[in-house]
Formats: sequence, C-alpha cells, structure tokens
Amino acid sequence: MLADATRRQLAADLATAERSGVPIAPLTDAHPDMDVVDAYQIQLLNIADRVAAGARVVGHKVGLSSAAMQQMMGVDEPDYGHLLDDMAVFEDTPVATAKYLFPRVEVEVGFILAADLPGADCTEDDVLAGTEAFVPAIELIDSRIENWQIKLCDTIADNASSAGWVLGAGRVAPGDIDITAIDASLTRNGEVVATGRSDAVLGNPVTAVAWLARKVESFGVRLRAGDIVLPGTATRAIDVRPGDEFVADFTGLGSVHLSFEK
Repeated sequence: MLADATRRQLAADLATAERSGVPIAPLTDAHPDMDVVDAYQIQLLNIADRVAAGARVVGHKVGLSSAAMQQMMGVDEPDYGHLLDDMAVFEDTPVATAKYLFPRVEVEVGFILAADLPGADCTEDDVLAGTEAFVPAIELIDSRIENWQIKLCDTIADNASSAGWVLGAGRVAPGDIDITAIDASLTRNGEVVATGRSDAVLGNPVTAVAWLARKVESFGVRLRAGDIVLPGTATRAIDVRPGDEFVADFTGLGSVHLSFEK
C-alpha cells in the first residue's frame, strides 16, 4: 500500500490534469505496487476536496460491468465512481468539448432511487424495492491519463473515468418493464454507431446496483434516496468529436440527447 503522502500527491496530480487539460502518465507506471484500496482512497481524496469546494454528491456510477471489459482489465468485479452535481450536462445545452481531454459517451439505463439502500447485505430485491424509476442516460467518460493507457488502479483513482452524465425525460417504474431486455442504440449525427441490450451489464443492471451498494459501504459510503446510479453501459464506448450530436434510444424507456460544441 502507498503512503498517505503519496496518495495525496497522486490525487493532486489527477486534479491538476483535469483543471489544466494536460493529461498525465499512468499512475501505475511510477507506482506498480498500487492496489485498489490505494486507488479508491485517491479517488475519495479528490471527491472530498470537490465537496469541500461546494460540489454535491448526487449518485454513483459502476464501471467494468461487462464480462468483456473485466477480461480486458484482468479483474473479476466492477469498479465505481462518484457523480457530482457539477458534472451534470444537459440535453438542451451543447457540451464544451474543449473542457475534456479524451471524451467518450456510453449508453446506460439509469436508476433513480426512492429509498436508502442497505449496505453490505443489499440484494437485488432491495434494489428493485428502493428504485423509483429507470431512466434513459448517457454517461460522458474521460481519462486524465494520457491516451486512455489505463490499468485498473488508474481508472479507479481517476473517479472510474467519469466526467459527466445526462438523463432523458423518460421515467418507468421497475414493475412496468423488464430491466434485462431493454434494447439500446446510439446514433452519432444520425448514424447508428453502437447497439446493445441491458443484460450486457452483469446479466442484469440490478445486479450491478446491488454490488455497488455492498461495495461502497466498505468505504463509508451509502446509496441514498434521490441518488442517481449508472450501472454500466449496454454498448461500447464511442469517441466524441467536436460538433457531434448523439441520441440514445431505449425500447420502452425513451431517449436521451447530447450534443457537443464544434
């Protein structure tokens, strides 16, 4: 495990990279002994600093929730990051592309919680009982690590490569749709660039949210009523280019739109 001073320095390096738009080398290059506890503590240091500066935690995201991504990263479970209110982007406002280093978008079936979830003992039934609605979502991901050359600990430390999120208008109660059978497609400038189905996320996105509730408790975090949870993408991530217009469509759930400045 890394010394506390080293963790603080790496957190500061990531924060500086995000503010300056100048990416840094992978943390694991200089610190190959870094483990996932180090990485989550680095993430939490930056989240705490942003909250102290006025941001508010409004939810969490799950990453590495597909079998293919876990195999690529050599892991057997997902990772997670925080969603802050100042990370929100909006359907009616083009995103300032230049604000990000290597932006990509992912299509997700989001959850809006109506109740606090249990921690270590959270089950899929608890998640369904505590969910107000499913919602169409796009996550904007980015890496403060140069050219996305990341290992597991790099992405965890970097807030699981999260950068923004947008929700569509649709809201569907859990009892009104089969969460495992939602087809999703993503168009860029009118051309379909990705398709998938919701069960690509651990076989069931609810499984990802239950895992998240159990995992975050070990770091002193709980999923609360009103939180937004993004359980992972049903499609591959798509690179963003200035001027791109994206629309994600979900069967039975609606759509969500995101555009980027030229």
